[in-house]
Amino acid sequence: MKLFIDTANLEEIKTAVSYGVLDGVTTNPTLLSREKNEPVSQLKKICKIVNGPVSAEVTALDSEGMVKEAKELAKIASNIVIKIPSTVDGLMAVKELASLGIKTNLTLCFSASQALLVAKAGAVYVSPFVGRLDDISSEGIALVSDIKLIYSNYGISTQIIVASVRHPRHFVEAARLGADIATVPFSVIAKLMRHPLTDIGIKRFMDDWEKLKRGLGK
Repeated sequence: MKLFIDTANLEEIKTAVSYGVLDGVTTNPTLLSREKNEPVSQLKKICKIVNGPVSAEVTALDSEGMVKEAKELAKIASNIVIKIPSTVDGLMAVKELASLGIKTNLTLCFSASQALLVAKAGAVYVSPFVGRLDDISSEGIALVSDIKLIYSNYGISTQIIVASVRHPRHFVEAARLGADIATVPFSVIAKLMRHPLTDIGIKRFMDDWEKLKRGLGK
């Protein structure tokens, strides 16, 4: 499973790249607004840091506006992917963008029917938001399972990006289901390698090593 980072912060991206496990980046208007920088300029900087896909989201709500905005965003870099909302207008926009060879990531997906239709329209990626479904007492990861099964049934190549990841368990469950990608905030990436037993084991090893050195020094 590929690992994307869900952020527009350059330092977080650089740190994640340094771990040697980062495959791409997803951004959205909210994340870009936090950086206090002109969005296109920020996206250009991100694309220089990351070789993999970088998702940039449109803000238009009508299909014509989405396509127009997507064409401009696609000029930023060759690895830009356009995030389009999972709406009827988004569906129409994706169809046109696919015909132009512009890659799309259908975001804010909350149902299997949305996922199936956007795939039929030509989406390269679909992003089911598992955490937000959990927030309303629904089982977010179950949606990923449904999408995975439907795509497998029909040999659909649209890649599943598990989004709205809130904790390491979401990440592991996504991998168990065979999701193509998980896009994870930096705070969660930092937790993926942590385990209390690892810390306890390291402390014991170091304590024993210090005892050995003290004993040899007497």
